[in-house]
Amino acid sequence: MPKMKTKSSAKKRFKVTSTGKVIGGQAGKRHGMIKRTKKFIRDARGTTVLSAPDAKIIKGFMPYDR
Repeated sequence: MPKMKTKSSAKKRFKVTSTGKVIGGQAGKRHGMIKRTKKFIRDARGTTVLSAPDAKIIKGFMPYDR
């Protein structure tokens, strides 16, 4: 069997931890920041752990990063 290919967009945007969780950038920070609260902006810094349904999709895109 040939090797499966990893989605290039997924490997650039997501990372799988040693315990199998998927880490990605926080959503909702591209534009419209003037209407966001200061608390939202603070809490949305850095990266976050994806929810289980989202992580399942991303793991399908990265077959060798489990």
